[in-house]
Amino acid sequence: MKLSVIIVNYNVRHFLEQALRSVRKASEGLEVEVFVVDNNSVDGSVAMVRAQFPEVHLIANDHNPGFAKANNQAIRLARGEYVLLLNPDTVVKEDTFRKCIEFMDAHPEAGALGVRMIDGAGKFLPESKRGFPSPWVAFCKTFGLARLFPRSRLFNHYHLGYLDEHEVHEVEVLAGAFMFLRKRVLDEIGLLDEDFFMYGEDIDLSWRIVQAGYKNYYFPHTTIIHYKGESTKKGSLNYVRAFYQAMIIFARKHFEGRKARLFVWMLQGAIYFRALLTLLANFFRRAWLPLADAALMAGGMVVLKNYWATHYFHNPDYYPPSFLWFNIPLYTVVWLGSLWFTGAYDEPFRLRRLVRGMITGTVVLAAIYGFLPLQYRPSRALIVLGAMWSVLS
Repeated sequence: MKLSVIIVNYNVRHFLEQALRSVRKASEGLEVEVFVVDNNSVDGSVAMVRAQFPEVHLIANDHNPGFAKANNQAIRLARGEYVLLLNPDTVVKEDTFRKCIEFMDAHPEAGALGVRMIDGAGKFLPESKRGFPSPWVAFCKTFGLARLFPRSRLFNHYHLGYLDEHEVHEVEVLAGAFMFLRKRVLDEIGLLDEDFFMYGEDIDLSWRIVQAGYKNYYFPHTTIIHYKGESTKKGSLNYVRAFYQAMIIFARKHFEGRKARLFVWMLQGAIYFRALLTLLANFFRRAWLPLADAALMAGGMVVLKNYWATHYFHNPDYYPPSFLWFNIPLYTVVWLGSLWFTGAYDEPFRLRRLVRGMITGTVVLAAIYGFLPLQYRPSRALIVLGAMWSVLS
């Protein structure tokens, strides 16, 4: 047996089916066995594999033991000279397995190999080649220096941005989405560390391969699609916490003394920093439209107040100061609340929902208006004009 392909799946049936079809095509003419380890999916993945891919060795877990442990279940059964750890949200080319086998056969010093990866839109994924983490690397990644200087050897060692993506390179870290491993090297250094539940096991394994005297290669002469995040849902607070906690496990395992303490301290700080950024990003992603509406409503009311006072009452100071600090905030809050309650922000820019929300809010304001003290009841006309302005703006 030349190659054992191992895919760990968790609730991504559609992507798993695509991945297995591509694996089937890439395996033609080669001695390949395929394992799917399902971590208790509830989306019908197991039934799909049994029905459509009877040649696949299926391991159906009754719980989710994590990525590392699930891979190890299949590695222990693998009979191939090479083992490929492959994400379910990937698509390999028809020549991928053949080219990787030819390269590994020709380079006995190679312990593992990774390929050029692109996302679903065809954009190169920089995690195709990476460097080992360190306090400086973590600092540059956390505070955006790596992104600001993507081709810098100093600032972007994490993604090795100074290395040409179209050339073969010896690298330090390979991505767990596609790790093409020499089985006897795995037998020598041990399986994936099961202390890593989801992230970091690829860095740890890459480190141990290098420490054992072998080389990790980035091999761009074949390209795979990695629908990044489909199997892990990146960008959430849970992802941020899990990723950096995995880095802490790595630091405590492989570094010692002051360097380990500094690294762990920086990673713990990075958890809170990235969590804050994620919270702010999520907040503004959801709140930017209501905030923009609030600014337009309040600004429009100020303009209408001045215009109405000057041209209707012929007195620029007709309205009391309380109109600015009481009435405008009240009108804005009620209108925004009505827009939210009527679903205007569920489907933004739908005129029907916008009009319905503004009418509802105006009716509510008219009801409130009658109960306000006299000094807070400057003009019903401004409420109507403000509602019309809000719809038009």
